[in-house]
Amino acid sequence: MKKVSAAFDGLKFSEGTLQHAIELAKQSKSLLSGVFLDDFTYHSYKLFDMVGSQGVSKDKMKHLLTADKQTRQKATDHYENECKKAQINYVIHHDKNIAIHELIKESIYSDIVLISADETLSHFEEEPPTGFVKDFLMHVECPVMIIPRTYHKIEKVVLLYDGSIASVFAIKMFNYMMPWMQNLGTEVVTVLDPEKEKHIPQANLIKEFVDCHYPKAIYTVLKGDEKKEIPAYLKKITNNTLVVLGAYQRGAISMYFKASMADLLMEELDIPLFIAHK
Repeated sequence: MKKVSAAFDGLKFSEGTLQHAIELAKQSKSLLSGVFLDDFTYHSYKLFDMVGSQGVSKDKMKHLLTADKQTRQKATDHYENECKKAQINYVIHHDKNIAIHELIKESIYSDIVLISADETLSHFEEEPPTGFVKDFLMHVECPVMIIPRTYHKIEKVVLLYDGSIASVFAIKMFNYMMPWMQNLGTEVVTVLDPEKEKHIPQANLIKEFVDCHYPKAIYTVLKGDEKKEIPAYLKKITNNTLVVLGAYQRGAISMYFKASMADLLMEELDIPLFIAHK
């Protein structure tokens, strides 16, 4: 049995994360941990919402706190009801300290964490990739599945391969977590710089490895700048596709100089991403 953790903001609950998490837990016969990030510094209201005619109103503050508590409880009840309906093993965690620290800690004890691409854990709205998600991906201790705004059942898998250890490691972790997806249509996509490369890096070895797990996989080679070619190519594919990539590196310096492919895909596409790094 594996442990699947799904991150939730109880004040802005992600239905897409819930549906993907339940599907993953059912297929893998895993324990699903609903991680409700009830950060004590985060509320749905702003400071001026508490101000009355004579300054900060205790009655308004009490009303707003009660409303947030009820909203969070409603989200927890919905999660629990859906888990019971799906007949899966589940637990509920209410993490009340700083959200990013709590979620990183949860990732240490998880096989995978699912989180919505537009999660902010604040009352501010951001377009993906949000600061919270980017920060989490930089420090997470297990594979992550980034969930799009809308749920679509996964029907195809694209494995991004660039010859790096990280890209191969991501494929390994994906196969470990979701072996039943070997039966789906699978495509290995590589981008070559025409001025530097003529062949897929370690072509014989990667094909030998992939064929062991995805014997019907097809191979697509694109030429040009990977930051332009990959998003453009994936935009032509259905929303029912999951993309696997080893995008984030541990070194903060390398991240400063080189934008992650994951960032680009979250910014331009609304599809699920499976991300793993060493």
